[in-house]
Amino acid sequence: MSSNLSSHKKKLNGASKKSGLPPGTLVHVGKKHKSECKISVTQYSKEALIQRELCSVKELEHLKTDHLITWINVDGLSDIITIESIGEFLNIHPLVLEDILSTHQRPKIEEYDNFLYIVIKDIEIQPDKELSLQYEQISILLLDHCVITFKEKTDDTFTSIYGHLNSRNSRIRQFDSDYLAYVIIDTIVDKYFVIEDHMDDVLGPLENNIFFDSDANLLQTIQRIKRSLVSMRRNIGPVRELLAALQRSDSDLIQEKTMRYFGDVYDHVLRVMDSVDSFRDRISDMHDIYLSSLSNKMNETIKILTIFTSIFIPMTFIAGVYGMNFEYMPELKWRWGYPAIWVVFIIAGIGMFAFFRRKKWI
Repeated sequence: MSSNLSSHKKKLNGASKKSGLPPGTLVHVGKKHKSECKISVTQYSKEALIQRELCSVKELEHLKTDHLITWINVDGLSDIITIESIGEFLNIHPLVLEDILSTHQRPKIEEYDNFLYIVIKDIEIQPDKELSLQYEQISILLLDHCVITFKEKTDDTFTSIYGHLNSRNSRIRQFDSDYLAYVIIDTIVDKYFVIEDHMDDVLGPLENNIFFDSDANLLQTIQRIKRSLVSMRRNIGPVRELLAALQRSDSDLIQEKTMRYFGDVYDHVLRVMDSVDSFRDRISDMHDIYLSSLSNKMNETIKILTIFTSIFIPMTFIAGVYGMNFEYMPELKWRWGYPAIWVVFIIAGIGMFAFFRRKKWI
């Protein structure tokens, strides 16, 4: 391990930066968070609950037990050596550790001899940016009587789960580690409904105001929402395949009674995906309506200008004729010529206006 310390300490922003590195090289790929690597352990059964934070990976050796369900949560991926040490202690495949550190993974499930590896995306609304979504990759390792989660940063994603664990009568205390994996996935999927409600709240006023507000800011908002929906579908869509694969799995790590719970989460994801598709249709319709509204306004403007131009064309013609400097034009010497020309102008204008009204052009 010491010979590869220099490569292990690399941090890259894009997956393309890993080009040329050998498979299994541990390199952190993704956004750099300020959170330090923190390991928290929760062990529980029907009667007992033990929670602690570890200062070293070596302390995991004292936690081995078949009487308690062990949940190891790692917040922060900055310390690559720690991630590698956990992998060596639990005999995790190097390619899995590489995927854990590469935070641009597609949600998926992979089956190995002694564990299941699950990748899912947590989605949150950035409080300082309207309609801006923030994604966090959460990796889940399901082992016999043990679950390990890896998160990019320290946050309150699992706060509700810790609250359930504190209740001795909660269902999570009665089941095995596969149920804990279900609860983790269900908690993340439930947050998708928060994003769904937020999107619905944003699209409603936009749909109501789109006929009255056609400025450039509205178009930018529509495009921003469109990009967010595309990103949501790209990160939520594979979760449906992930859960379907879980229900088809014949792994001994998932009990038959837990399959029904994964089926419930699958239904939730289908509902979210239907909403995302509905939002995409609505935002596409709004985009079309916006462009049609601009086109209609332009057509109305051109129509008004054309009508005024058409009304003044006869007047311009008459004025042009009598503006010619020929000496022998009989009307030029006529006493009532000027008033007569104005009468002709007025009659021509009223006549053209009445003609347009009759044709229902105005």
